[in-house]
Amino acid sequence: MAEKIKTSIMVRRDLWEEFRAKVAVEKGLKMLSQAVEEALEEELIDTEVAEALEERLKRMEGSPADESVPVKPKVRTDAGTVIREMRDARV
Repeated sequence: MAEKIKTSIMVRRDLWEEFRAKVAVEKGLKMLSQAVEEALEEELIDTEVAEALEERLKRMEGSPADESVPVKPKVRTDAGTVIREMRDARV
């Protein structure tokens, strides 16, 4: 578990009261600190995801890219006939 700190912040009274009331209904007032922490984590998640993706891309640089190789079908097919059969089956 990460170290916790006590902090003071300044927010609009109406905003705080609305947030506090919502938390009280959903989780109970004893969970107010946890709700604030979750809101902060949610706000920062985009940054964390972006950093993780950047790190992954850096590790992938220089590695061969996945390339698609065309494969010939083993059985002779006619796409036009298959599509026509599928369309006729809808009716």
